[in-house]
Amino acid sequence: VQLVESGGGLVQPGGSLRLSCVASGFRFSGYAMRWYRQAPGKERELVAAISNDGGSTDYPDSVKGRFTISRDNAKNTVYLQMNSLKPEDTAVYSCNAVRLATNYWGQGTQVTVSS
Repeated sequence: VQLVESGGGLVQPGGSLRLSCVASGFRFSGYAMRWYRQAPGKERELVAAISNDGGSTDYPDSVKGRFTISRDNAKNTVYLQMNSLKPEDTAVYSCNAVRLATNYWGQGTQVTVSS
């Protein structure tokens, strides 16, 4: 089982990034997918969730209207489009696959928002 994130980097405030997470080794379409982030010294925070068929999404208030999660089950990939980025969005972003009691995690990708 693998979840491999990509797309992180350094971006100026107000900029955009799109993260990708490619899954392998399990039936991707059977799992809900989530993006989490963790900044140094802070607890891990859920930033986006999507149902297994993509029909339902959820976001916390901190990113609602700025972040969009989507998935392509044919490509075993989940995306996180991040717009209007703020310095407080700086963190390591990780994708998570969940079904019942099973959880898979990626290694994370660093997003830094700074001028």
